[in-house]
Amino acid sequence: MDALLVDSVRTPFGRNRGGLSHLRTDDLAAIPLRALLERHPGLDPARVDEVLYGDTNQAGEDNRNVARMALLLAGLPVSVPGVTLNRLCGSGGEAVVQGARMLRAGDAEVVIAGGVEGMSRAPFVLEPAAEVLPRDQRLHGTAVGWRMVNPAMPADWTASLGAATDRLAARHGLERAALDDWALRSHLRAHAAWEAGLHADGVVAVGDVARDEGIRTDADPARLAELAPAFVPDGLITAGNASPISDGALAMLLASPAACAEHGWAPRARIGRSATIGVAPQDFGEAPVPAVRALLDRAGLGVADIDLWELQEAFAAVPLIAIRELGLDPERVNVHGGAIAYGHPLGASAPRLIADLARELGRRGGGTGVAAVCIGVGQGQAVLVHVDG
Repeated sequence: MDALLVDSVRTPFGRNRGGLSHLRTDDLAAIPLRALLERHPGLDPARVDEVLYGDTNQAGEDNRNVARMALLLAGLPVSVPGVTLNRLCGSGGEAVVQGARMLRAGDAEVVIAGGVEGMSRAPFVLEPAAEVLPRDQRLHGTAVGWRMVNPAMPADWTASLGAATDRLAARHGLERAALDDWALRSHLRAHAAWEAGLHADGVVAVGDVARDEGIRTDADPARLAELAPAFVPDGLITAGNASPISDGALAMLLASPAACAEHGWAPRARIGRSATIGVAPQDFGEAPVPAVRALLDRAGLGVADIDLWELQEAFAAVPLIAIRELGLDPERVNVHGGAIAYGHPLGASAPRLIADLARELGRRGGGTGVAAVCIGVGQGQAVLVHVDG
């Protein structure tokens, strides 16, 4: 049985401490859920079999199963269950994959999948005391990356995401100029997509925030070149060629063919096969490569069979490594920019790739695409998206 993507809607992705940062994370998560139901008034909310959300933090207002909290805040009946999944940067993608599996298995007819991250509101957490009546305790920020590291972990595994990517970029022979050029491309293309109205159908304004706040219309090569290395002295990774801390949420309506026929829905796409793999934790930035290879092998496809690629721009090095290692045509990759410009709210970021891929394939008359992400602690995920011509 096919798993069909009926529709998707998201908030704009807000800058760190930007226009969405005043919203509780569970309230932020409810916004696209509510908008999705408003777009489909013929759907009885009680018919939703499951709400699956990805969320990587879960230490603040997104605690205690934010998917369930969000659906209740959005006004869905108490009879609708919700589950929150955590595969770090692949959390929202995992929600889509699991929702599609439920449909193919016949365990559901209508599901909502997506994700949320309120990185601006990530709390500090207090490390458990190692002794009775401690004289000092340590606070840890939870917005992104390692904290309270287990000392049994090798030091290489627990390097910061930026430092690990810096080493990967050097290992793959990438130059600073190439990383900055890709970052500039991301901003220019994302801005052009908004100006062309390509996101008007998929983004709901939140108060005064109507567009993604991270897109830099003033980005230029000289300003990018002036930025200092952010993680390693004399390194390659800067704030300009890395994705920003962001806030945002996305909800996607998935359904069976029978449910689509019953409601008169014309699905945008089919969610196809997927693959998730593991690599050494410090090599997470190249994990999309084996994930894509595993996916194509499972699906009996080759690189030439894929019309478009959406590759997560956690850092510019990630898509550049994949393009080189997989032999991809760069003009088929992130055709309207990526996370360096749009932002990277961790739980909502992967489903944005899937949603944007489905819309762009539809605009081009159909085809097959792959959305692939790198994931902290050494994982990669790739998902096939099909749009009939």
